[in-house]
Amino acid sequence: MRRLTLRFILAVLALLTLSRLGLAFWQWDRVQAAGGLGPLLIGGLRIDVCLLSMVIALPAVFSPWFGHRAWAARATAWWFRVWWMLYVLLEVSTPQFIAEYDTRPNRLYFIYLLNPKEVGAMLWQGYKGVLLAALVVLLVAAWLSVRLFPTRVRDPFMPWWKRPLASLLILALVVLGARGTLEHRPINPAKVAYSSDSLMNALALNSLYSVFDAAYRMRDERSSAAMYPKMAVDEMNAIVHAKAGMDGPPLDPRYPSLHEQKASVRRDKPLNLVIILQESLGAQYVGSLGGRDLTPNIDRLGKEGWMFHRAYATGTRSVRGIEAVTAGFLPSVADAVVKLPRSQTGFFTLAQVLGKHGYQSRFVYGGEAHFDNMRAFFLGNGFNEVVDRPKFVNPVFEGSWGASDEDMFNQVDRLLRADGDKPVFTLAFSVSNHSPWEYPAGRIQPVGDPASVDNTVRYADWALGQFFDKARQAPYWNNTVFLVIADHDSRVYGSIPVPVRHFQIPALILGAGIAPRQDERLVSQIDMGPTLLSLIGLDNVNPMLGADLTQRDPNRALMQYADNFGYLQGDKLLVLEPAKAPREFRYRAAPVGQDETYEPVEPADEALSKEALAHALWASWVYREEKYRLP
Repeated sequence: MRRLTLRFILAVLALLTLSRLGLAFWQWDRVQAAGGLGPLLIGGLRIDVCLLSMVIALPAVFSPWFGHRAWAARATAWWFRVWWMLYVLLEVSTPQFIAEYDTRPNRLYFIYLLNPKEVGAMLWQGYKGVLLAALVVLLVAAWLSVRLFPTRVRDPFMPWWKRPLASLLILALVVLGARGTLEHRPINPAKVAYSSDSLMNALALNSLYSVFDAAYRMRDERSSAAMYPKMAVDEMNAIVHAKAGMDGPPLDPRYPSLHEQKASVRRDKPLNLVIILQESLGAQYVGSLGGRDLTPNIDRLGKEGWMFHRAYATGTRSVRGIEAVTAGFLPSVADAVVKLPRSQTGFFTLAQVLGKHGYQSRFVYGGEAHFDNMRAFFLGNGFNEVVDRPKFVNPVFEGSWGASDEDMFNQVDRLLRADGDKPVFTLAFSVSNHSPWEYPAGRIQPVGDPASVDNTVRYADWALGQFFDKARQAPYWNNTVFLVIADHDSRVYGSIPVPVRHFQIPALILGAGIAPRQDERLVSQIDMGPTLLSLIGLDNVNPMLGADLTQRDPNRALMQYADNFGYLQGDKLLVLEPAKAPREFRYRAAPVGQDETYEPVEPADEALSKEALAHALWASWVYREEKYRLP
């Protein structure tokens, strides 16, 4: 057992070091900018030894007692073979994960494992070559595991009086290795973090450690209070209320942000509402927002409606966009409320408040609505109907993620035409602009590789334009307000703690009575809910902290990037990071192809730091206390 343990330690350390070096050379410009290989390799070795110590603890400590026995040698060999394959599997999957998410495998691993059908289809359709290469590597690793850890390697017999001393010595070494330090707190990712570039800090880990660390953190619902400095609840509420323009006490002391909203637009009767959530459509693709001219229809529609030029997403995943747009909820370090247990019933959404005024609400989605728990969340929180792929009528094209965007829009058009005079809220979520980049042929003229993000953006934009061309001629046009908004950008990455550029998204309101307007104000996804309620002419009571943009300029945006919270106010970016002091930057945006700038400001403004902290803490607190509800 001791001999096998030593082999395992050396083999795993060699594997992880070679993998880390390969990843470092791949990202060499960022490694150099962060300080070179030294801190990366030293920190990585500490983390590797930490996890290795935990893996070898059982066979190592008991090896003096049983290492000479055949059954113990066999059990130890198989133990190490399994762990060896886990190490290899995670490292093999790391490059593709970094290409998608700019970090090592993390809690998204578990999230995607809950949806094997959709994720499996996506991987097979879009990454056959990568999967086959990974399979070859895994087969080689399996062969190596048999060669490196044979089942007949036994230790020499150890006299009984030496066994307790040897076990105690080995136990002490294992504990020291697992702690990774003689300081009060054991080693953790923050201990080896050395750069403002989050990817570099992730490379100092290994992927199996990263996944286990994510699992450990997921054991409870994550709270911002465990990540950022403390703040008294009363002070926190006072700050967020003041920033939201709320005067006086809440309407109901049980729900601290509950307030009455008077619509600024008066209607004979409230209008219908349609929100079109566009998958992965960052501003980098939208010509009118300084992007790459891939969305002529959004650019055209933007001239006909109310176009926001500085709108920002709150996060990097679809459920975060859903949370912000449909519930007006602030981001946090936890998963979006779409997936959390305490928000599955009675949690505020636009559908809830509209339901109190006689509206029927539906969710239309080209894929399977159980993905990311959307069906359960919507049906538990005010939506009356979910129309997903199984209910679509004769879709013209189906990809890995479901029916195409044009099929989704055709379904929405049919439903809106059938509604007549009934008050209805429709949330429609597109799917086509997603890896592996599938769409029906003959709709667009592809440029380069047809299966690319650029061409699926072109297709998604084409489908959107086709829908609005039909909608303008439909009877529902004159009694409906439409919001077109992205859930998030297609890929968020960068060496800055919160890469602001990749949170900018298109947001456009058009429809009945919406005058053309080019809006340069700084706004967030959380401002859309209050604004839409005002535009459809509905006086209401809600707990949303976003601004009604017909009446108020919030001049701020909130962004959650992994464990980092960004609070952008004007050109001031305040960043909160776990176990670090707040950092302030002077942010200057730039068109695609030019470098945006982040100029450090020291010391960070105290008032701005408090404002950012209050908003970072508020979502976790109000969720935990179940106070984001209607009476």
